[in-house]
Amino acid sequence: MKFFIDTANLDQIKEAQSLGVLDGVTTNPSLMSKEGITGKENIMHHYRSICEVVDGDVSAEVIGTSFDDMVKEGEELAALHSQIVVKIPMIKDGIKAIKYFSDKGIKTNCTLVFSIGQALLAAKAGAAYVSPFIGRLDDISTDGLVLIDDIRRVYDNYGFKTEILAASVRHTMHIVNCAKIGADVMTGPLSAIEGLLKHPLTDNGLKKFLEDAQLMEV
Repeated sequence: MKFFIDTANLDQIKEAQSLGVLDGVTTNPSLMSKEGITGKENIMHHYRSICEVVDGDVSAEVIGTSFDDMVKEGEELAALHSQIVVKIPMIKDGIKAIKYFSDKGIKTNCTLVFSIGQALLAAKAGAAYVSPFIGRLDDISTDGLVLIDDIRRVYDNYGFKTEILAASVRHTMHIVNCAKIGADVMTGPLSAIEGLLKHPLTDNGLKKFLEDAQLMEV
C-alpha cells in the first residue's frame, strides 16, 4: 500500500519523507488556506515546492466546477510538474473532465467519492485514482471501510486499473484496516502515519535493553 500525506505543510511533508516511506501528497484548497497560502501564483509555487520534496504523485485540486474551467485549470496544474495529478470532483462535468485528461495521458484523482456507483464511473472514465472519503462517512455513522471493500471487489471483478486511494483517513487503525481490505493508497495526517510506530511493548522492551546495557558498562 502506498502512503500519501494529506497536507500542504512543507515541514510535515519533509518529516514524512525523512521516514523513507512516503509515496506522495494530496492537497486541496482548504489545506492550502490552512497554511496561509492564497492567490493563484503562490499556490502554484507551493505545488512546485511540494514536488521538489517528494518523488511520487502530488494531487492538486481544481477549483472550478464547469467542464471548461476544470480543463483549463487542470492543464495549468499538469504543466507545473510531471508529478502533478489533477484532482477532479465527482460531478457530471468532473467525469467528462477525467475522460478528457485520460485521453491526453494526464493522471487524475477523482475526489469526494462516497458510493460504489461514483467509483465505477470514475474508473470507466479513466481516473488514475479514486478517493473515497472514509472519515467523512464515519462522521455520519456509516462505515467507510465497507465502501473501500466494495470498491475493491468491483474493481477486481473487471480489472480496472484505477487505484483506490482511501482519503479522509483520521487515525492509525484506519490505515491498518485499509491495508487489510486492499486499498492501493491511503492519505492521512502525519500523526496517523507516525502512530504505526507505536506499541507499548516496543517502548518497554527498549527501556529494558537500555537499562541492561548501562549495567554492562559498570
